[in-house]
Amino acid sequence: MNGTPTPNPASIQHPPDEDATSPARSGRSAILGAMFLMATSAIGPGFIVQTTNFTAQLGAAFAFAILVSILVDIAVQLNVWRVIGVSGQRAHELADAVVPGGGYALAALVVLGGVVFNIGNIAGTGLGTDALMGLDPKIGGALSALLAIGIFLIKRAGAALDRIVVVLGLLMIALTAYVAATTGPPVGQALKNMVLPEKVDVLVITTLIGGTVGGYITYAGAHRLLDSGMTGRDHVRQISRSSVTGILVTGVMRTLLFLAVFGVVAGGAVLDKANPPASAFLQGAGELGLRLFGMVLWAAAITSVIGASYTSVSFITRSSTPERVRNRWTVGFILVCLLGYLTLGKAPDQLLIFAGAFNGVILPFGFAVLLWVAWRRRDLLHGYVYPRWLLAIGGASWLLTVYLGVQSLSGLAKLWG
Repeated sequence: MNGTPTPNPASIQHPPDEDATSPARSGRSAILGAMFLMATSAIGPGFIVQTTNFTAQLGAAFAFAILVSILVDIAVQLNVWRVIGVSGQRAHELADAVVPGGGYALAALVVLGGVVFNIGNIAGTGLGTDALMGLDPKIGGALSALLAIGIFLIKRAGAALDRIVVVLGLLMIALTAYVAATTGPPVGQALKNMVLPEKVDVLVITTLIGGTVGGYITYAGAHRLLDSGMTGRDHVRQISRSSVTGILVTGVMRTLLFLAVFGVVAGGAVLDKANPPASAFLQGAGELGLRLFGMVLWAAAITSVIGASYTSVSFITRSSTPERVRNRWTVGFILVCLLGYLTLGKAPDQLLIFAGAFNGVILPFGFAVLLWVAWRRRDLLHGYVYPRWLLAIGGASWLLTVYLGVQSLSGLAKLWG
């Protein structure tokens, strides 16, 4: 009306975090932080126990399950990151635009699962400090939660978060690689089974997929990249590369952990059922291995506390919410989870199963919304023409997530009788 041209929505970028002081920071550091936040969110205490148990169960054939799960995870995350990144909106904001009230439903599922799993993550930090230095688990868990809170209280919280998840992610990989080298696994047998498996367990594969891209983990990296300001069509290549790299980081960690445990069980050792991962590290590298296990478990748990808290809060705030406000919400979220841990000692098994079932429902529901945006809502993508090949592999992956959801609901029905 006043002659001022209307800006093109596709050119509007969300403001970068307050800690973004240079183009380099919002570029390379933002990408690294986003992909490691996704990866380390997936690599939690449950990830370590799950990988150890499946390795003991399947042996070399577990390599095939890892490969298939990585390929499916890539198909899912390629779509999730691209839709969120190009649209410049968070998953629950897109859900609201597609289904009235859909954003509230998705947020409720993510936050509820995040609280329960975060109690378990804090418990994992306590177990890690116990194995590492003999510290009482409750004290270790409380101190670790306070450390996570401290990260979100400092002035440049976004930059600190990015650096910490990258450093701890690389530390976990390095320590696990050392133990894998020490145990001397039959790598040739593992490589053969990667393409010609002696046994295929569909349930194991779907469990791995749900644990890597289920629940809040699905959106951790994409929401972090969104908050850094790297959105829009101009950044499609960086967004896609980051999503794939994040999954590959998770795959590398799972592969190294598999090899470390495989080297132990292939030698005829029997793992202690009370704590299989600690037993594998102890038998593989002696007393030092047990301490390394404590460090790996603590790093996996603390980064999962950070990832679960950050992502859960991203579902109860908006893209326009100032970083200081988001950080305060995150501190409050961690405090609630810490109180739950100190009260319960750990997340009760039934609650973890319940939250796991919720994760199984979140994935197909949230993923369906994003695929619908890619297929039918070009207006939300600012006119971006979504690749048909990417939509096709996304659709095929969605069918698998539906199967996961049915399995989760079936398990939930059995739990509550």
